[in-house]
Amino acid sequence: MPQKALIVEDDTNIAQLLRLYLEKDGFAVECATDGLEALAQFRAGAPDIVLLDLMLPEIDGWTVCRSIRQESETPVIMITAKGEIIDKIQGLEMGADDYIAKPFDMKEVMARIHAVLRRSRKSGLERPRRLEYDKLVVDMDSFSLTVDGRVADTPPKELELLFHLASAPNRVYTRNQLLDEVWGFDYFGDSRTVDVHIKRLREKLEGVSPEWMLKTVWGVGYKFETASVIKEADAGPDRV
Repeated sequence: MPQKALIVEDDTNIAQLLRLYLEKDGFAVECATDGLEALAQFRAGAPDIVLLDLMLPEIDGWTVCRSIRQESETPVIMITAKGEIIDKIQGLEMGADDYIAKPFDMKEVMARIHAVLRRSRKSGLERPRRLEYDKLVVDMDSFSLTVDGRVADTPPKELELLFHLASAPNRVYTRNQLLDEVWGFDYFGDSRTVDVHIKRLREKLEGVSPEWMLKTVWGVGYKFETASVIKEADAGPDRV
């Protein structure tokens, strides 16, 4: 069965170009020209990937991406004329898997599509979708974080980062590894992005349980540490 792609683009020429290359590559393709139509087709068609313009009629691409992320982990690539760094950061923070600025080269677009799909398949095969620790539930099916019985408002990338760390308890990740594995190998930011997200997660998780913690490994990176290791650890500073 061919993989399905949803193109959300109000520029007919660009939509036709994307459709041509995707169909040539074996995808089954649907197109939407505004945000409301995009969400309707997404829910009806369950695509494997969404190519999403930001400047859309009815509702914009930011809102479409946010709605998709509340319902699904389907990969989303934003393709837009808004090429400023702040726009790219906002798109990735909102849960987009990649961000391509117009004008673009179709060979690069196709390469990025396949890279995102590979990462998505690998993640789905290797990991459970729901993790539970004492007073903590990370559920990637509902894209929700429950802390001490309450659902915590958590942006997608924060949730993905916590899920990634908690999926391999006591494993230390460098900041660059986390950038590669959570944000994607072609992410253009720097390691301070990881620090900021860890800080925000700690604000939600601090003191919730003695059974686990987000720990800084000085000079290396971060890990999700569980009780057996915590009890054995020497006392000392471990926060940023």
